[in-house]
Amino acid sequence: MEALHSLVKAGKVRSLGASAMYGYQFAELQLVARDNGFTPFVSMQNHYNLLYREDERELIPICRQQNVALTPYSPLAAGRLSRLEWNADTKRSQTDKTAVSKYDSTQESDYQIVLRVHELAQKHEATMTRIALAWQLSKGVASPIIGATKAKYFDDAVGALDIRLTEEEIHFLEELYTPHKVVGAL
Repeated sequence: MEALHSLVKAGKVRSLGASAMYGYQFAELQLVARDNGFTPFVSMQNHYNLLYREDERELIPICRQQNVALTPYSPLAAGRLSRLEWNADTKRSQTDKTAVSKYDSTQESDYQIVLRVHELAQKHEATMTRIALAWQLSKGVASPIIGATKAKYFDDAVGALDIRLTEEEIHFLEELYTPHKVVGAL
């Protein structure tokens, strides 16, 4: 933390963000920063989406308690929340073997959530991408990290800002979630 603090003091970086760690690790680093007058983290880049919500147990409550912004990666679960076809032949599916190992072992239960995203997309006359991202925004996410291969996908993602899910719709999306194996730091 001292080395990171020195970068802030030297003007080389404005603020600090953390990524891919367990809640206890993050809390410990924040405590070290506070106890020593170092710059604390102001954002957390974590793995969080409708198909992987394990950080809701520890990391996200710690971030909220400390007013740390959430900027989750893989908000669409490597594209699985953006389409009905689970094993689509995409550039990502061909190159990202980590995503395959993260999601394919829980496909049976997770696909039921994908179907619910699709159902709400039809109700809102929106894309599945917009519904999945609107859910994230309803959970207090500051900025999901979107990866896209075409400009139109970014336009679609921005469209999530126009959707406000009701409490009933949020519950509808969340109620089938089953706990997953914790995926640690990559």
